[in-house]
Amino acid sequence: MEQTTKKIKRLDFPFTKEKLKGLEAGDSVLISGTIYTARDAAHKRLTELLDQEEKLPFDLKGAIIYYVGPTPEKPGHAIGAAGPTTSYRMDDYAPRFLDLGQSAMIGKGQRSKEVMEAAVRNGAVYFAAIGGAGALIARSIVKSQVIAFDDLGAEAVRELEVIDFPVTVVIDSKGNNLYEMGPAAYLEQKDGNKR
Repeated sequence: MEQTTKKIKRLDFPFTKEKLKGLEAGDSVLISGTIYTARDAAHKRLTELLDQEEKLPFDLKGAIIYYVGPTPEKPGHAIGAAGPTTSYRMDDYAPRFLDLGQSAMIGKGQRSKEVMEAAVRNGAVYFAAIGGAGALIARSIVKSQVIAFDDLGAEAVRELEVIDFPVTVVIDSKGNNLYEMGPAAYLEQKDGNKR
């Protein structure tokens, strides 16, 4: 069996759609720059601000939103454990955010058809972070500051500065979905080994 190795790609701020075009489902990527955190409670409030035509606490255009509710930081650390939240909780909100210019999402798990269509329509990308590796992921976060909804605690919106934040492209800007491609490739390989 032929083994192929993919090179790890880098994505540096600003996170333009042009840069995202070069990423493919299955790519390992190291992100450096500013990203934002928001889970479902924060997404609901951000949506309410949009409905009221009020300014958001950060510019959605070109933004990467990480679905995370970190634990409290220990002394000398920027943040506590910061593992990804299951992404489908944000599926009702994500298409609107993508249509307003959000460039990428980071979480874990499958996304709805509507989110996939919005990602393709807007040249956006969905990344997966490794579930259960929150302490390891936190090492890539060098700065964390609450910028909105402090009353939500762990679910407050934070601005993070990250260096070499490790993710995998699950849905690329063309709509290729690693969660569909992986099982298909496995079955193809398994069938090929039977012959």
